[in-house]
Amino acid sequence: MTCFTLRASGLICPTGGELRYHLVMKPGMSSLSCYRGRFAPSPTGPLHFGSLVAAVGSYLDARAAGGEWLLRMEDVDEPRSMAGAADAILRDLESLGFAWDGEVAYQSRRTAHYRAAFERLRLDGSVFACACTRREVADSTLGPDAAPRYPGTCRNGLPPGREARAWRLKVGPGMVCFDDALQGRVCQDLAAEVGDFVVLRADGYFAYQLAVVVDDAEQGVTHVVRGADLLDSTPRQICLQRRLDLSQPNYLHLPAVVNAAGEKLSKQTRARPVDAIHPQASLVAALEFLGQLPPADLMGADLEDLWRWAIMHWNRSHLPRCRIAQAPAEF
Repeated sequence: MTCFTLRASGLICPTGGELRYHLVMKPGMSSLSCYRGRFAPSPTGPLHFGSLVAAVGSYLDARAAGGEWLLRMEDVDEPRSMAGAADAILRDLESLGFAWDGEVAYQSRRTAHYRAAFERLRLDGSVFACACTRREVADSTLGPDAAPRYPGTCRNGLPPGREARAWRLKVGPGMVCFDDALQGRVCQDLAAEVGDFVVLRADGYFAYQLAVVVDDAEQGVTHVVRGADLLDSTPRQICLQRRLDLSQPNYLHLPAVVNAAGEKLSKQTRARPVDAIHPQASLVAALEFLGQLPPADLMGADLEDLWRWAIMHWNRSHLPRCRIAQAPAEF
């Protein structure tokens, strides 16, 4: 493997304007490939099977391409972060055999970066102050999926006697489309389905949509592999990338993992923590969920051999082509 230094066109690079990529020639490939992926869990609870699936999918897609794999804690929503959860997730990932490149990034330490992006949007008139409460928005117009759509109440100025709570991005007309490597062509009419969306919350924290866009650009992320529960958020992120003149990564949205009731695995649905004491069983279960079926003679193999096989045999065409899939009973 050879490392080259490439000029990061269109990216914000506070460390000097250059990013490092691994370039490798894979068997059967006719040209060099550049790949920088990432896994970005929210430390709101222990690592569960849904997060493990996203971690395994993003890790294998990066390593099979000879690329880098970064780790970022998406703790921008500090009130929802659980004390000690970030460290526990890191320990579990290490026990499961993951190895990331560089230092772990924490969104809670990057507020200045989000502020700079917000000020750029504010100065060019892309955002506006909004006085609406959540209840007022919830009682407003519904989009095509029956979800509340912001009706533009404060778009042309705050109503008399009302004070600003949050700041929203002005959404323009037209479809936002992208080609997902697994889910295919995805299009969303942001104006009709979502409306102007929040980038700075009423409690003073920057919204996830803005933070993730800034982070992916500054870290030079070229490929985003994550759960399909975030598929509908992607057009908002692309909208922000365009407004901020940032590069758009390639996207692949894996099936979101749900329980028997059809609920996404999460702290709120009491998802069971991954058993990092018996990592082989957890890793095999995640591989099988993703359609990557290790041979029987590897079921009792050590982690290193299992990871080596998984990287060598990673095949996107075996991934389930659906947006949700049920977790194995033990999870």
